[in-house]
Amino acid sequence: MTDLKFEQKRSLTRLEAADQLTALAAALREGGDTELDLSSGTLSLRIPDDLQSEMEVEIDNGEIELEIELKWPTTPKRKPPATAARATTGASRTRTKAKAKNTKRSATKKP
Repeated sequence: MTDLKFEQKRSLTRLEAADQLTALAAALREGGDTELDLSSGTLSLRIPDDLQSEMEVEIDNGEIELEIELKWPTTPKRKPPATAARATTGASRTRTKAKAKNTKRSATKKP
């Protein structure tokens, strides 16, 4: 079952098609919550930074069909938390402790 489906079919001039694609491009460029003005009303969308795209061109019976499909999840993906600095390995920890002991000894030696 589809949560929502909007479909619009109509004849356009080349300039009207360009205007519609330009409006879509501006909405994509802006991202986030945006509105796309259509002849039948306004479509409000939330557009994330990352999208999936598919382009298909089909020539059949003297007609060219160009489909541009963009997909994204309805809920934004959570970015993983920033990773902490890498833990020091056991070998380098041992060397660090040894250096600290040597420094301590040399500081406490009396001439």
